[in-house]
Amino acid sequence: MNGTLLIVGAGLSGAVIGRTLAEAGYDVVIVDSRSHVAGNCHTVRDDEAGVLVHVYGPHIFHTNDREVWDYVNQFETFQAYTHRVKTTWGDGVYSLPINLHTINQFYNKALRPNEAQAFIKKISRTDIEEPKNLEEQALSFIGPDLYAAFFEGYTRKQWGCNPDELPASILKRLPVRFNYNDNYFFHAFQGMPKHGYTALVEKILDHPKIEVRLTEHFKKPDGTDFKHVFYSGPLDGYFNFDIGHLGYRTLDFERFVYEGDFQGCAVMNFGSADVPHTRITEHKHFAPWEQHDVSVLYREYSRACTPDDIPYYPIRLVEEKALLSRYANRAHQENNVTFVGRLGTYRYIDMDVTIREALDTAEMYLDFTEKSRKVPAFLKDPLNL
Repeated sequence: MNGTLLIVGAGLSGAVIGRTLAEAGYDVVIVDSRSHVAGNCHTVRDDEAGVLVHVYGPHIFHTNDREVWDYVNQFETFQAYTHRVKTTWGDGVYSLPINLHTINQFYNKALRPNEAQAFIKKISRTDIEEPKNLEEQALSFIGPDLYAAFFEGYTRKQWGCNPDELPASILKRLPVRFNYNDNYFFHAFQGMPKHGYTALVEKILDHPKIEVRLTEHFKKPDGTDFKHVFYSGPLDGYFNFDIGHLGYRTLDFERFVYEGDFQGCAVMNFGSADVPHTRITEHKHFAPWEQHDVSVLYREYSRACTPDDIPYYPIRLVEEKALLSRYANRAHQENNVTFVGRLGTYRYIDMDVTIREALDTAEMYLDFTEKSRKVPAFLKDPLNL
């Protein structure tokens, strides 16, 4: 075993951990099975239109963590960007998250904030004190009409199951606003890297003590040659899926181009279950500081993830949590391995949380290098991930 550290995955987790440890004096090797860095936030210039495209779907950077915001701005200029999402229902287009304009438009009313609050309370299910699933959460939150229009069909398409099979926590983080604020996020810092996320990650990785090896597939025995392994690949993949595959949803993308402006916004959701795609993303709107005559768009289709697909969203239903518990217990027994990131901890986490946990994990390693077993706090209680 040599003194070099191995990081599996050249996404945000691997890049931030690698950079932090390289700056502390360690030699770092980062391997990734793909031909590019930045993982699922990889961005490229479209050859036909010149638009900066989010290859694996849109990523919007938003955070209240000032340290994380300052960290990414060290490496790339972040341009101002306010994320606004629209959704179709019937013959109308509405704003999300649900706000005062959405409510007044949907019900053809002109309610003031206090009137809208009373109205929503009146139409919501008051008999559901402790929502047990997403459907009960929605019915007690916004009532049956708004739920049916904006969430029921979309949820069935996105998750491939009935809303009453999903945890209430999925919907708890979606606000209802009784004003006309249609900014999708409430975070203090929000923006887009001017030259894309791949440029950001490339700059983070640009350090003389970091060696990046692309199109290299990691196998568990590979880690024995290194002082420590930070693993951001799929948790079940580390164990070669020997007790089963954790459940994920994946996405298919249907690309098309349009002369001009196709939909006037970056993201248009389609709430009806009769429309097979969940949304259309128009990528030139993710960089409003640029001007493009031709637009590049993608229809997104969600489906069950097979072993050959790119995993996007952990399903985390009862059977997945049971299997996760078994894998997490095995992860605790691994020496000299830390499981990090979305895939390594089987959680859907935003980019700012990914970076925060990567910084904390690297600092933890620097503080406790004499300890051989490194399972981060994020895996301590697998059933509550």
